[in-house]
Amino acid sequence: MPHILLVDDDRAICRTLNLHFQQNNMDVTVAHSAEDGINKAENPEIDAVISDVRLPGADGMSLLSSIKAIRPTLPVIMITAFHDFETTVAAMQGGAIDYVPKPIDLDELDAAVERALSQGRSGEGLVIGGTSGGSGTQIVGQSFAMKEVFKSIGLVAQSRITALILGESGTGKELAARAVHNASAERHLPFVAVNCAALVETLLESEMFGHERGAFTGAVSAHKGKVEQVGEGTLFLDEIAELSMPMQSKLLRILEEREYTPVGGTQVKKSSARFITATNVDLRERVANGLFREDLYYRLNVATITLPPLRDRPSDIRLLVEFLLRKINKDLRKTIRRVSADALTCLEAYGWPGNVRELENVLMKAAVLQRGDLLTPDCLPPELRREPVQAAADGACAGVLCSLRDLERDHIRRVLAETHWHKGKACDILGISRPRLERRIKEFGMVSPRSRSDDED
Repeated sequence: MPHILLVDDDRAICRTLNLHFQQNNMDVTVAHSAEDGINKAENPEIDAVISDVRLPGADGMSLLSSIKAIRPTLPVIMITAFHDFETTVAAMQGGAIDYVPKPIDLDELDAAVERALSQGRSGEGLVIGGTSGGSGTQIVGQSFAMKEVFKSIGLVAQSRITALILGESGTGKELAARAVHNASAERHLPFVAVNCAALVETLLESEMFGHERGAFTGAVSAHKGKVEQVGEGTLFLDEIAELSMPMQSKLLRILEEREYTPVGGTQVKKSSARFITATNVDLRERVANGLFREDLYYRLNVATITLPPLRDRPSDIRLLVEFLLRKINKDLRKTIRRVSADALTCLEAYGWPGNVRELENVLMKAAVLQRGDLLTPDCLPPELRREPVQAAADGACAGVLCSLRDLERDHIRRVLAETHWHKGKACDILGISRPRLERRIKEFGMVSPRSRSDDED
């Protein structure tokens, strides 16, 4: 039975609410001061607190602060006759899960209590530890696919060869480029990023190579380009596929001859910069369609790092959610300490077409809208709150009740089929070790559709 702590100096209101909650099959403990309320809130059987803001002695805001200090996950609802903007904001920023004004609307209060109690029924989800989000350039992942990325970054960082980073929008291509730079011997030198799609051709040329005074209208003084500014450091060119043919020619020249000429200038300058480029399109297709120079493609594609989309590494979502929420708590001064099991299931089941950038955006919006310190599904976008699909829809369990063993067999079979029997990827999706997968394959009598052994991973 839910146990409510009611803190209010108005004894008549306490009697009315006490009777109301008891009729709703709830236990009620009453306190008439903040000091008494703090003492009674330490009782681990208390599931939620309802407190007036104005109390004799210490006020309800002090009570809220003290409760959050001793029991951070205990939901608190604030009630007051002073329904003003400042008090509402202070209560929500202080960690209250909801705010109900007097005269009390019992339906509104019941809805707030239900939301508060749902935190205790949320099941085992995710606990967000600490407040630091770590380095802003940190790449997060423990999946097989990300371990391969980390290996590639380590190998590419050992020399100053030109690198090409491939990946869908939002996968973290600039983070990967920074990771290469930070792991290199030149980590103490500048890292400069240029988005090739953000500027028109004339401005992009000036931005990269600089210009002389009077080179064009508005050029009242000489300007050093990014190539000169970076020196012997790393120049990262994002969305490289969007370069025009003339700019491609100029980039090819600097990669081959290590020289360039500023806009409006006659003096040839030398460059010792290390170039890392990135794109989210197929450059080979651009070459085939005559939109990208073949010789430049080969110059760029000396070493390649391919970043997997988030949908291909679902086992990393839990780790990413924890990392991003720590960062969001720090940046937005929020106190999200937990993610409910239902919310985590929604996040793990979604396909994330926008990858990690979309995940961060969703979590940021949810953190702003969430009341209290628990992130729940109601703050997620509608497309994430769909009911989970039935596992093994095309297996023996489709439409019928069956054992966990049958569900496990059908799910493993479906994952192997989707990954074309790539056992490394299958282990990553299933969240199990390779030996365990091999035992299950043998136990369930599964056979690869291909005649040869599948050891590609």
